[in-house]
Parts: sequence; C-alpha cells; structure tokens
Amino acid sequence: MEIVVCIKRVPASDTTIKIAADGKSIDPAGVKYELNPYDEFAIEQALLIKEQLGAGSVTVVTIGSKDAQKELRDALARGADKAALLTTDQWISDGASTAAALATWIKSQSCDLVLCGRQAIDSDNNQLAPNLATHLGFACITEVNKLELADGKFTAERDIEGAREVVTCPTPAVLSCQKGLNEPRYPNLKGIMAAKKKPLEEAAAELPAAGLEVVSLALPPERAAGKILGDGADSVPALIDALRNEAKVL
Repeated sequence: MEIVVCIKRVPASDTTIKIAADGKSIDPAGVKYELNPYDEFAIEQALLIKEQLGAGSVTVVTIGSKDAQKELRDALARGADKAALLTTDQWISDGASTAAALATWIKSQSCDLVLCGRQAIDSDNNQLAPNLATHLGFACITEVNKLELADGKFTAERDIEGAREVVTCPTPAVLSCQKGLNEPRYPNLKGIMAAKKKPLEEAAAELPAAGLEVVSLALPPERAAGKILGDGADSVPALIDALRNEAKVL
C-alpha cells in the first residue's frame, strides 16, 4: 500500500506569539517551530499499516518554506521512506487552497491512502481531510481513534456527541487521526542517521487563489487580576455576592 502523510510545521505550543507589522500574520522572529502534534499520530499509523502489510511505502509531504525540511527529516527518522516539500513563502491560512495544492501533488503520485492529523494546532480549522477527499474522489473518515484494516477495507471508530461511531470504507481513502489512536514512536540515532540518506524532493507549491482572507489578527486581552475576598468560612458570603453580582454566574 502506498501511503501519503500530510504534515505541517507549526509554532510550538509553548512559544511566545507576536503579531507581524502587517497585522495579519505571525511575526516569525524568535518563534520555535515543531511538527504538528496530531500529525505524529498520522505518521505512526502509516508506519503501523506498512508493518502490518509487510510491503508498500510511506511518503510525508508538507507545504511551506525550506525550513520545513526539519520536520520532514523528523518524519523520515521515525521510519517514513521519502519526503516531499512543496515550497512557498506565503503564510497560508486558507484550508481549501492548502488541500487543493496537496491534492494536485498527490494525484501525480501512486497513492492508496492519505493520512493527516485531526487538525493543525495553529489554525485549528479541521478542514484538510474532507477537502482532500473531495479533490481526490477518495472515501473519507475524520477524527479516527481506532482503526483496523482487513481485506482492503478500513473499519474505524470515532467519537461523536455522547457515543462512539463505527464506520467502514474501502481504499483509496483519506483518514484524519485523533489523539489516542496510537502511541507515536520517536526518532532514535539509527533513524536520524538513515534519514540523511532518504530522498527529499522539492517542488513549487501550486496554490490556487485563496478563498479566505485574514483581515486582522489580535492577541487575546490580558486577564484581569484576581481578587482575594477573605480567608476561611467568613469569606463565603462575599464570594457568593461576587459570583452573583460581578461575575453573574449564579
């Protein structure tokens, strides 16, 4: 089975975010970047499927600047066979154009399965998998947290409101991976050394006109300072009064 894993380079969750001078993007100065955490589950699942079948290959692909080679090499060190970087210096906020560009590249490859993370932690759009499936004409299951493959058909479980849904689909398919699906492996020294010799191709991303425009970005307002109402049981009436009349939650 030929598997493509779509990954993304995102600002680390503990980094300090500043708004760029244009007011529409993130200032990259001093920002730490990492592999999108949800994409780790997608990479691991691709490797598990390849190991289960004993054949096939795993290709990781991303859209971004040349700096994204770091995250691609990370995936190669974990066990992926090859990587592709679709280069652009644009800051892409539009999930539809991202999916279109990835689909254009995937159509040029031999592909039976596309895996991606549930969502990217920077934009939180949760749009890539269904958009990709629509462009490719593949079956699609999103937010998978249990997956089995038998007789060329996937059986997946996904959480829905108040229940767990079990669905099946044939290949080719696009699946998005949720936390809990597996336990991602991490690169070891042997994998890191091997990754240096694995193929990493580069090509310009074929991005269509964006269907979404970011008008402005703004940091959330600073949280108001806390208030100490007293000490011990004697402070309870004051607390109730504040919750009722100030916070208005009672």
